[in-house]
This record gives sequence, C-alpha cells and structure tokens, in this order.
Amino acid sequence: MDNNLVGGIIPPQPPVTAESDVHVVKSRLEWGEPAFTILDVRDRSIYNEGHILGAMSMPIEELVERAVPTLEKSRDIYVYGTNDQESASSAQILRSAGFYHVSQLKGGLAAWKAIGGPTEGIIESRTPPGADDYNVVDRLKTHVETQQKDV
Repeated sequence: MDNNLVGGIIPPQPPVTAESDVHVVKSRLEWGEPAFTILDVRDRSIYNEGHILGAMSMPIEELVERAVPTLEKSRDIYVYGTNDQESASSAQILRSAGFYHVSQLKGGLAAWKAIGGPTEGIIESRTPPGADDYNVVDRLKTHVETQQKDV
C-alpha cells in the first residue's frame, strides 16, 4: 500500500537546476509544496524592507555558518540576492558547503514582483492592494497574464 497521502495530487517536481525561473518557484509555492526553502542573501535591513513571502534572511557573509546547522543538505534551496551575480555566488557557496539541490532564482525580487509573487516587509506592507486583490475573476485573469510574462 502506498503511504504517500499526496501521491497523485501534487505532481512530483524534477530536481532543481542551477538556475530557476520565478514561475517555477511561484507554482511550487501556490501548490503548497513542502521541502523547499527560499533564501534571501541581501543585507538584513534591505530584507526587512521587502522580500519574497516566506524567504529566510541569510546575508551572504553569514550564509554558511547559518545554513549548515539549520538546513538539510538535501533540501531544495532557491537563493536570490541584490543581483544575479550575488545570487550565483551564493548558490556556489552553498554547493561548496555540501548542499546539492541549490538553485539561483533568476531576476530575484524584481522578477518575482513582476509576475505578482507574494511579498512581505516594511515597504511592501505600505503598498496598497491592487484593484483585483479582492476579486477572484480579476485575480485569475492577472494570474494567466503573469504566467505568460517573460522575465
């Protein structure tokens, strides 16, 4: 007997690649998939202003000493920084520390916001909700439009 309660409901994800598109992570988040972590390696004060919903703050200079004791080496990790170079460097640092499912989130926070990904933080909370935030039909239209965006 199969003990996997979500078998057949949540499609299995392929192994993470060295770089990931924000659409991939957003769809995993929307499906409520377990066992993945989003790391924000920017400075803590910048993280506090705004970040991807649920992302953990691990500034690049503290990355290894914070990640090693808190994250499983086999966990799917998506990492983003101030720019793609910082994201790529962070992903490489994590791989060198023994993490083997690490992916750079291409475009970082800007790409995430461009497709309507959920955010949180001091500045993000001051942004008024869009007209479609409380209308399911408009939200579905927006979702379809953002899934078709190239970022």
